[in-house]
Amino acid sequence: MIVWINGAFGSGKSSTAKELLDLLPGSALFDPEVVGGALTFMLPPKHLAGVDDYQDLPIWRRLVVDTAAAMLQELGGTLVVPMTLLRQEYRDEIFGGLAARRIAVCHVVLTPAETILRQRITEAQDPAGPETERRVRQWRHDHVEPYRAALASWLAADAHPVDNGALTPQQTAARIARAVGSGEAAACDIVQTPEPRAETVASGVLLFDEQDRFLLVDPTYKPGWEFPGGVVERGEAPAQAGVREVAEETGLRLAGEPRLLVVDWESPQPPGYGGLRFLFDGGTLRGDDAGRVLLPGPELRGWRFVTEQEAADLLPPVRFRRLHWALRARERGAAVYLEAGEPVG
Repeated sequence: MIVWINGAFGSGKSSTAKELLDLLPGSALFDPEVVGGALTFMLPPKHLAGVDDYQDLPIWRRLVVDTAAAMLQELGGTLVVPMTLLRQEYRDEIFGGLAARRIAVCHVVLTPAETILRQRITEAQDPAGPETERRVRQWRHDHVEPYRAALASWLAADAHPVDNGALTPQQTAARIARAVGSGEAAACDIVQTPEPRAETVASGVLLFDEQDRFLLVDPTYKPGWEFPGGVVERGEAPAQAGVREVAEETGLRLAGEPRLLVVDWESPQPPGYGGLRFLFDGGTLRGDDAGRVLLPGPELRGWRFVTEQEAADLLPPVRFRRLHWALRARERGAAVYLEAGEPVG
């Protein structure tokens, strides 16, 4: 299990995490800041140019998941992670990756009053010297507003809040330990299938509204939007898998078999395995059907009907190319075989 301590920069996450180690038997500390620091030595300078926050680097988010999983496999017990996460999509990507490895995460957020938080930031000293201290202090002050915005929009509802404004780090840790032990700070409700160990077969379905826009969904466990669909289970036909996934993800029951639009071979891109990707035409939703979409909260964050042009900004490139040819196949009435999103033959 992981106890993830979130909060504004300067809220006391690191000092609380160190105290928490004494209260959770068999626990260990993992500070993702170390991963960020290592990347400055690992990546070429031109790759880091213009990057103000290493959290924006996909490799940082991937390495946080991989490192946490490796530490738990090596050490067992509980991993205490003090790390600010203010962007919901980054939280979803990291926690979803951990869920894919069957690792539960108890998400806690420290919520001192803003006046106390800013006072702590101002009074904090940095052993690296006055210049570093000034830059770090300004960085933390600059991120108070983004923290408040995240707290109001999603963070307070996602994490167990602990107001540590009048608490010492030891008292804060004791409160977190009690909340985790009692189940008050429950594991995050996020869904993800186990990571594949070989090539997979997956089916997606395009559902259209009466304006000929198609439905996309926003998964909580990975970046980018997606078509309704998922991995084909053992012994299941791809078309049946598409129908099942649409029902599970949207609550919509398709009448009849969807029509095949494309078959796409997604070549392995380590560490991914790739595999066959089917995309079907689920038909047009009539009348009020388009307004009856009901998403499972732990798995999907949102849905919307979009045009092809709008989808270009939402889908990863290979998924958008698959969509492009699926729409052309729908217009022509003939299925297309693709490799890496491009027609073959």
